[in-house]
Amino acid sequence: MPIDRATIVHVADLARIALTEEEIERFTGQLSVVLDAVERLKAVDTSEISPTASTLPLIGVQRDDVIRPGLTTDEALANAPKGGRDGEFFRVQEILETR
Repeated sequence: MPIDRATIVHVADLARIALTEEEIERFTGQLSVVLDAVERLKAVDTSEISPTASTLPLIGVQRDDVIRPGLTTDEALANAPKGGRDGEFFRVQEILETR
């Protein structure tokens, strides 16, 4: 499927890509080759192939949940800045404006 220069320029404009004259010539040939390959793939009989999202076997990649002890409040707040603790909470600077 031959692609002309005007098509490459139009697509580059749509994508907001500035191309040099050399790039336009190069991409015209390259895109034609890619589209020819896609046209050849259309001729392949895939009627016996079931649709699939992946060619790789699907396996469970999630681990089983295991209950483990977590951090205590003191451990979790140990790296709070000096004066930044208010009991069990971090004290932070107000950043939202009231209306």
